[in-house]
Amino acid sequence: MNILVLGSGGREHTFCWKLAQSPKCKNLYVSPGNAGTSKIATNLGIPVTDFESLKEAVIKYKIEMIVVGPEAPLVKGIKEFFESDNELEKICLIGPDSKSAKLEGSKSFAKAFMNRHNIPTAKYSEFTSSTIDQAFNFLETMNPPYVLKADGLAAGKGVLIINNIDEAKLELKSMLINKKFGQASEKVVIEEFLNGIELSCFILTDGETGITLPMAKDYKRIGEGDKGLNTGGMGAISPVPFVNDEFTKKINDRIIQPTLSGLKKDKLPFQGFIFIGLINVSGEPMVIEYNVRMGDPETEVVIPRIKNDLTSLFEATANKTLSKIKLEIDSRSASTVMAVSGGYPEAYEKGHFVQGINDVKDALVFHSGTSLEDNKY
Repeated sequence: MNILVLGSGGREHTFCWKLAQSPKCKNLYVSPGNAGTSKIATNLGIPVTDFESLKEAVIKYKIEMIVVGPEAPLVKGIKEFFESDNELEKICLIGPDSKSAKLEGSKSFAKAFMNRHNIPTAKYSEFTSSTIDQAFNFLETMNPPYVLKADGLAAGKGVLIINNIDEAKLELKSMLINKKFGQASEKVVIEEFLNGIELSCFILTDGETGITLPMAKDYKRIGEGDKGLNTGGMGAISPVPFVNDEFTKKINDRIIQPTLSGLKKDKLPFQGFIFIGLINVSGEPMVIEYNVRMGDPETEVVIPRIKNDLTSLFEATANKTLSKIKLEIDSRSASTVMAVSGGYPEAYEKGHFVQGINDVKDALVFHSGTSLEDNKY
């Protein structure tokens, strides 16, 4: 089978690393890819939302399966694009359609879904520029810190947590009136702050049933001791130390199963990954957000712990036979640490050569956003 992975991050490098081990994988392609993926797959360099160019590549390289890494092509409708084209409709694409992808693409859509299916989450209300006065009044009824979320996709930057109410009002005005996050903040969700420890839960679903993958916890702050500015993620661990059998059962009964049944009740077809961002509030799991793909850097600790053939898992997802699969998990713990250029996540220098990779022993190295020059990273 010829397989194409979409994306250029550590998540996609990890997918490629695992898929390359599959006896079912004949030729492996990735687009755009990075320096790391170029060592185990063929990089195509096509942007993930350039559907027409991807179509040409799929036909040229006789691709039979596409694994979508990031959320943008899913929200933009890559599933419908392929299913509506006679030349592409038989290709297995791992990921939901744009309607189902609104679980990540719209905070208000996700919140309404959770409320409709009695899935525990923070109290909230949503506002637009025409209701900004009501938004100010709503803030007055909340206790700090104040959580402001741009409704749409904002490259991971659309969530603000603010302690001062005057500052919260200024930021809310900046989001709604001044379009701080562009179209993503035409609507803003204001919700109560949940105090607890966050973790990540991952489901692979075929639309009928779901398999719960190893859970993980990521760390977003740049500094030692989980302090400093927020980033896209500086590392992750799996399994999560505080997740015991009792807590796992609560997650399954109160969140996972209602989510899967809710998708069916709402007629939201879903064949792919559901990433549930959770928080442990005094021993009770609550949902912070949904994503419709795997997380990064969590993928780098979750996928290596899965013993099953990944191509077979994806085939079962496409064929709706996941109920026949028994997931085999490596009992060992995994951790990942991100190496970034100095100054990140603020202004930082690019173009430095990465040194020391060939000296790494007893560890896996996954790349994100790297490139090759003169056969050097």
